Amino acid sequence: MKKLFIGAHRYDFGHDWYASIINIRKWSLLQISLSWSEEPSWPYIQVRSGSGDVLSILFWAHKFGFDFTLISRTWDWSRYDKFYETFKEVNE
Repeated sequence: MKKLFIGAHRYDFGHDWYASIINIRKWSLLQISLSWSEEPSWPYIQVRSGSGDVLSILFWAHKFGFDFTLISRTWDWSRYDKFYETFKEVNE
């Protein structure tokens, strides 16, 4: 399935906004996220390539986070939510 743009908001210990541009099947040309966390963290930057993406840059400072990914698997939060619900049911 082809989608030109996917945008989403998620709340998980803070607010996360996601944008995914030019999506074909499970792959995206460009994905960007901005995060504002409830808890501060040490600043860091992470640059990586491989394991499902061509280039990924993650920056975090205090409560603000920014993530940029070029040619990668499309983020699929519904899959993670299903896993979490199954894990929660098994451990109750």
